[in-house]
Amino acid sequence: MPSDRLAGVLSHAQNDFQRFVMVLVCVRALSGTDMRHLLLADLDLSRERLIVRRPGKRHIIYLDELTYRCASAWLRERHRRWPVTTNPHLLINRWTAVDTTHSPIGTTFTAIFGPTGLTMPTLRQDRIRDEAFEVDDPLHLMRLFGISPQTAMRYITAAHPERTAKLPR
Repeated sequence: MPSDRLAGVLSHAQNDFQRFVMVLVCVRALSGTDMRHLLLADLDLSRERLIVRRPGKRHIIYLDELTYRCASAWLRERHRRWPVTTNPHLLINRWTAVDTTHSPIGTTFTAIFGPTGLTMPTLRQDRIRDEAFEVDDPLHLMRLFGISPQTAMRYITAAHPERTAKLPR
């Protein structure tokens, strides 16, 4: 995502939770489902990585400087606000901090992006598409975002139709 567009989206963040969620979507292209399943144990700041668990696989994200700073700020805020919560999820709010079985629901994430005028899925798709324009390698997209080969090829085809067009017979 271009840095000016990212700065515009992040300018709408009102707290560390919102900023971290925005970075996870706009930089790391995580979906709402991915974020709801993140556990506190999945974030390892000492190794600068975040493990995203998906059905049948896991995707390791190596944290860039911005994501690291936002993750660190969120952990400090989380601990300050709810020092004794036993909720294992990384992303919690005032309701789920006391309910150890739940993480924030989709409407929590959707509301964060309301002021930007954009939706979470649109920002996620734009991030992957922008990367496909920059690097026309489906393996790169698969490694960076943990997407399937079919999804990577759809993004490459959309970004570079001239390279993937079928020859006439």
